[in-house]
Amino acid sequence: MNWNNVIQGFIFLTTVVLLAKPLGTYMARIYEGKPAGLNVLLGPMERWIYQLSGVHPETSMSWKGYAVAMMLFNGIGIAVVYALQRLQAHLPLNPMSMPGVAPDLAFNTAVSFATNTNWQSYGGETTLSYFTQMVGLTVQNFVSAATGMAVLVALIRGFIQKKAETIGNFWVDLVRSTLYILIPLSMILAIFLVSQGVVQTFKPYEKVALLQPLKDGNGAVVQEQVIALGTTASQVAIKQLGTNGGGFFNVNSSHPFENPTPVSNFLEVVAILLIPAALCYTFGYMVRDKRQGWALLAAMLIIFIPCLWSCIYFEQQGNPLLSSLGIDQKATAFQPGGNMEGKEARFGIVSSAIWAVVTTAASNGSVNSMHDSYTPLGGLIPMWLMQLGEVVFGGVGSGLYGMIAFAIIAVFIAGLMIGRTPEYLGKKIEAYEMKMASLIPTSTNSS
Repeated sequence: MNWNNVIQGFIFLTTVVLLAKPLGTYMARIYEGKPAGLNVLLGPMERWIYQLSGVHPETSMSWKGYAVAMMLFNGIGIAVVYALQRLQAHLPLNPMSMPGVAPDLAFNTAVSFATNTNWQSYGGETTLSYFTQMVGLTVQNFVSAATGMAVLVALIRGFIQKKAETIGNFWVDLVRSTLYILIPLSMILAIFLVSQGVVQTFKPYEKVALLQPLKDGNGAVVQEQVIALGTTASQVAIKQLGTNGGGFFNVNSSHPFENPTPVSNFLEVVAILLIPAALCYTFGYMVRDKRQGWALLAAMLIIFIPCLWSCIYFEQQGNPLLSSLGIDQKATAFQPGGNMEGKEARFGIVSSAIWAVVTTAASNGSVNSMHDSYTPLGGLIPMWLMQLGEVVFGGVGSGLYGMIAFAIIAVFIAGLMIGRTPEYLGKKIEAYEMKMASLIPTSTNSS
């Protein structure tokens, strides 16, 4: 471990923690309907959306009504994304004349993106049109993340209210999550990514002449290369902020058009943890006990930081089998050292290891290096974080309510050990609550 590793890790963690309070406060005020800065600009649009969709924002739903609305909305989303893929050959913004996607792959992708899993078994640049990527997948990146945030807010209201007959309005929470939080943050991040060279264009793929002609498998001479382009920056921004992870291109954030520079790499990896970390403070703010929010964030960091340093350390040590062959794997001014298999030279060990730990801790699934090329101990860390249920930050919303479920279980056990009635935020924890806590699903990850 050298000073470069320490400084990069410190800057990353400090940035995430420092942004947690202001963003967390902003989100809490949005969900509580209080002025938060953007209300003057976006308030008329919010009201117009309610009028257009027939939503009555003052109406609060029971938990059953909330759940039905959530399931219905996401079910419709699956059907729409499936149809877009199947019909993309007949839809606009398809400059490369991509054919319709096969039924099984279209269904797999539609379900994957609706559930914020974003597992991909296709190459984006060879399978999907710009229209499908934008209207189908990018939109699902927004609303699947907003759904997770809405469910978390509903859970928080359950803690706040003494008799929780209603838990808010799903449609209001969905609109506010998208309009006031995800869209503004994504616009800011997308602009910064474009400044770093992430592509954002409707132009067809470019054909460029090779400096040295090659021969294909049939012996024919190949003199040009097709370079895939697309509306990438807009999708990459929300794929990171919404802990989605589905990349525009096949190799995700190791592709130079999705993640071209160390600056874009830093912005993207911070974006993964930005909202999950801030939601901890949002929780504390809304339940009127900010210490609880900080405690949850501290618990996540206590698990996360050792995992981060361990992964960096093990990868920096390199492959002992290569060392036995006399290959120099030490970090110097001329080489990054360590295990560089499956990693981009422009990122090196530290940025790759940070990303691997962050993406598996946050249920993001995006990658800037290949995890199956990590050393056994280095690869153990991402694997362990996935097996833990990805609640160490986790997906937006889903990670925090998963961690809260663990907190409820821990409080219940501690209460029994000291002989007093277990309580959490003024709510008694009994057999029913324990059964419900055991049923809460953990996050999903496409890594």
